[in-house]
Amino acid sequence: MLHTWFECKVKYIKTDENTGKEKKVTEPYLVDAVSFTEAESRIHEEMQTMIRGDFQVTNIRKADYSDLFPDFPGDRWYKCKVSHLSIDENAGKEKKISSQMLVMADNVRDAYDNLMKGLSDMVVDFEVQSITESPLMDVFPYNAENAFSTEETPVADKEEAVQEENPDLE
Repeated sequence: MLHTWFECKVKYIKTDENTGKEKKVTEPYLVDAVSFTEAESRIHEEMQTMIRGDFQVTNIRKADYSDLFPDFPGDRWYKCKVSHLSIDENAGKEKKISSQMLVMADNVRDAYDNLMKGLSDMVVDFEVQSITESPLMDVFPYNAENAFSTEETPVADKEEAVQEENPDLE
């Protein structure tokens, strides 16, 4: 499944765990969506369950991640730049292709190990260019099971229902 990722920055008042003081913070989150509009809607849904009080989405931009590896233990996201060589058959030249990936881990060493496990089925030789801790607080992939609420009917079902009510429409 092809994902389109959007990085959403959310501003809100957060209580510092150490001092108990409130301060304004802006934190980035990653959302899988088909458009900017859906990304904004999805980040609002997610934040309403996580943040008490008001919050504001201050920025939404497309993020260029080719792959995510969330199924590893860890509490932070690491941004990994991976490259491989590709041959341009028309020009007959080798071309270096770089990809950005995110992997869940506790530290850089675990991020590297988890990335290598995640890429273990790659058939081309690749090189890990860099691994850096990402500022992302959380990632919200698209979940087809939760895409429609119990009150909403998928579009295909709606069209069938309209056609059943109005058999002359075709």
